[in-house]
Amino acid sequence: MSKDWPLWEVFVRSRGGLSHRHVGSVHAPDAEIALRHARDTYTRRMEGVSLWVVPSAQIVASDPADDAAMFDPAADKVYRHPTFYSIPDDVKHI
Repeated sequence: MSKDWPLWEVFVRSRGGLSHRHVGSVHAPDAEIALRHARDTYTRRMEGVSLWVVPSAQIVASDPADDAAMFDPAADKVYRHPTFYSIPDDVKHI
């Protein structure tokens, strides 16, 4: 394995699971080989039914230290929350 190969993040959906979860990383020269490495490394005991591999360099994430700046502004968008609408009595489901 070459140190120059990019890092890929691996996500597995378990047999009973509905969503993929991050299980680790592999180094590989391309997506096809990353998928094979992920299969061999993270699903040896038939734990999964689906794999995703994503180049680590392509993942963009927020910093937990910036959570206030990232998430607090959502509270001032009242138009996204139907708390100020009056619902007619004859409307049973929205």
